[in-house]
Amino acid sequence: MEGRDVLFNNAGTGAPPVPLEDVSFAHWQATIETNLTGAFLCTRQAFRIMKNRQPMGGRIINNGSISAHAPRPNSAPYTSTKHAMTGLTKSTSLDGRRYNIACGQIDIGNAATDMAAPMQRGVPQANGEIAIEAVMNVEHVAQAVVQMASLPLESNIQFMTIMATKMPFIGRG
Repeated sequence: MEGRDVLFNNAGTGAPPVPLEDVSFAHWQATIETNLTGAFLCTRQAFRIMKNRQPMGGRIINNGSISAHAPRPNSAPYTSTKHAMTGLTKSTSLDGRRYNIACGQIDIGNAATDMAAPMQRGVPQANGEIAIEAVMNVEHVAQAVVQMASLPLESNIQFMTIMATKMPFIGRG
């Protein structure tokens, strides 16, 4: 990893958990700007830098989410951006090949951060119930990101899911 450029697109925000018809355009736009446009702008700049390095190349890791696979109730803005992040990851991987730029995505579920604090108090489930969800130590996420970043550029973890073992993702919905 020494001397190699790495970008971790990790910014993220959500809108208030309200029914789709009650999502304000301002909340929609702020979520898109932070989660998707921010990652695009950083990726674009990273390409400019990485393709002009000697040796050429680098690695981009995008923070997706379990929501890139299975949404939570009342999460249209956040879930939409995380689905779009998967598209950005795939396009970046393809377009980066000629410049020796690898791109992968880590989909994180219920890491013990401020964003996941509500999970420990109880959050709405797809069946309408409120349930407490398991969380994991955020250090495990950091270790996974380091693993992705430390691979030689000839190898790539395209998609990785890391989550609390007992969180309701498998079977969610």
